This record gives sequence, structure tokens and C-alpha cells, in this order.
Amino acid sequence: MSDDAAPMIELLTVSKSFGDFQVLKDITLTVGPGERVVVCGPSGSGKSTLIRCINGLERHESGTIRVDGDVLAGDRASLERVRPKVGMVFQQFNLFPHLTVLDNLTLGPRRTRGLSQAEARDRAMAYLERVQIPEQAGKYPRHLSGGQQQRVAIARALCMEPKIMLFDEPTSALDPEMINEVLEVMVQLAGSGMTMICVTHEMGFARRVADMMVFMDFGEIVETAPPARFFDAPETRRCQDFLQKILQH
Repeated sequence: MSDDAAPMIELLTVSKSFGDFQVLKDITLTVGPGERVVVCGPSGSGKSTLIRCINGLERHESGTIRVDGDVLAGDRASLERVRPKVGMVFQQFNLFPHLTVLDNLTLGPRRTRGLSQAEARDRAMAYLERVQIPEQAGKYPRHLSGGQQQRVAIARALCMEPKIMLFDEPTSALDPEMINEVLEVMVQLAGSGMTMICVTHEMGFARRVADMMVFMDFGEIVETAPPARFFDAPETRRCQDFLQKILQH
């Protein structure tokens, strides 16, 4: 991020608990416009909760979250300002099974953006082209592979034309042979200048697209570094141990 560019995402001493368990502990993180951040760490380290807090799916208890200049306070007004700016892709595809691919993509833009049926259809087809499955527009999700369904989910998020994309382990529910087709779509999206935060264990993808790596453990950011330094010379023992385990697979 250049020194004069306002952050697209800014977290300052953000904390979050579920009951007695503190899942985020004083998280501070800044993401600039067009920056691509990959968050990794062991299971239960707070990665998914972190990005769910950024679009208000989870409400943080203390600290400050700003998204494109708007403070996310947890009230309806701030949620309505922030959520249209943020697209999110989950582990599960969350497509409506009773709607065709095209209808899944046009529903949001028509209801919340006020697009006409024709405008929403044109936008949906453009994004299906972008994720390389326009021929699937008339099918129902059950007729698609897992990789195709996840690409539809990405296209659906893009149809809302967000400024930021959040990915929560988007390939973890896929068979191994389907992972690359989804990662390729994400690589292309990263190349377009979209601001992205991706929680993933796909370290080859991380090396290829990330501007910054973030390693979390026990609800804390333990280490942040550009990919070259992160992978080749991690500074903390916790990060070294994690990479040794994950890169052996």
C-alpha cells in the first residue's frame, strides 16, 4: 500500500469471544486498496472469525473495524453501509438449490441493487464468462460439480460488484481434482486488482498471489510478512513449525 492511499480494511485491537473462549485477541491489521492478503494458521486459530467480523457476520466486542472508511459498529446502519462493499465466498457453496445458476446470480442485484431483469441477466452472464462456466447458466446447482458450484458462488459475489472479496477456505470442501479450477479463478481475480483476504491452506496459491501473508495462532496475529520472507525465512518458531507441517503434505 502506498503511503498516501487510505486503507480499504483497517482493524485496530479487535477482540471477540464465544462465551469464555477468546477467539480474537487484540487483532490489528491494515489492508490497502488492491492488496491481496492470505491468512493461514492451524485449525481454531481465529482465521474464519476474523474475516466474518470484517463484514459483520460476527460482531466484535472491542476495538475498531473500518471498511473503505466506514466504521463497522454492529448497528443496522453501519452494516448497511459496509456489506454492499464486501463479497464473501464460504467453504460451502450456499447456493439456492431450487434456483438455476442464472437465478442464483440475478437475485441479489435485482433485490438489493435495483437492477432490471435484463440488466441483472447481462451482469450475471458476464461474471459466468469470467469464471468460465457460462454454459451452466440454465442448470440447477445439483447438476454441477463441486468446483463448478464454487465458481458460481464466486460469480454470485462478484455480481454485487463489491470493492473487497473475502474467501473462507473456499477449496476445503472440494475434491482434490477440483481445487485447481477454483484457485485459477481466484488467481485471475487477484490479477484484476480486487482487494482480497483469503483464508486458505493452499500455500502454492499463497506464494503466487499474496502481497502479504498473515499467520495466526490462538487468536493472535503471530507473524506478517511478504510471501518470499514468510516462506523462506519465517521469524517465529510457531510459524516455522506450522510451515514445516503443512508444506510436507
